[in-house]
Amino acid sequence: MVGIVLAAGAGRRFGRPKALVEYDGSRLVDRAVSLLRDGGCDPVLVVSGAAPLTVAGATVVDNPGWDEGMGSSVRVGLGAASGGAAVLVPVDTPYLGADAVRRLITAFRAGATVAAATYGGTRGHPVLIAAEHWPAVRETAVGDVGARAFLAANKSLITLVPCDDTGRPDDVDTPDALR
Repeated sequence: MVGIVLAAGAGRRFGRPKALVEYDGSRLVDRAVSLLRDGGCDPVLVVSGAAPLTVAGATVVDNPGWDEGMGSSVRVGLGAASGGAAVLVPVDTPYLGADAVRRLITAFRAGATVAAATYGGTRGHPVLIAAEHWPAVRETAVGDVGARAFLAANKSLITLVPCDDTGRPDDVDTPDALR
């Protein structure tokens, strides 16, 4: 099971690349890699772009088109991945728990080809996508949409996995959101 951290953005609203931001003693990119590893992903890929990254425990894949938006990072990450499925997580979700990743992997092993964590009944991160869907995801991942267009067009494929007790889905778009 490959884990993919989407960490290529410049963090314009944040004021600097979020991958490099420290929270509770570690960079957001390191927290995301730990989340995926602790949840059962191996290998873990980190898609970088605006800031060069070196990340222990992960393979960094450069996205030269990072300024096109998250869609380009999804395309690059899935293009570098191999295996049966990928768990995707944005770098700016530091409150997620590894149990959410484990639950998605369990859903995949039980037959789900697309699985998404839910919090309070609302779909959030992380998201697992089986390799059979990667070409369609890559085709629809444009601009800042990421995998959202694929998910919206294929709601019947999604296995929703309740993860309310595993962490919080909040993303951090500004320094205030980390406080």
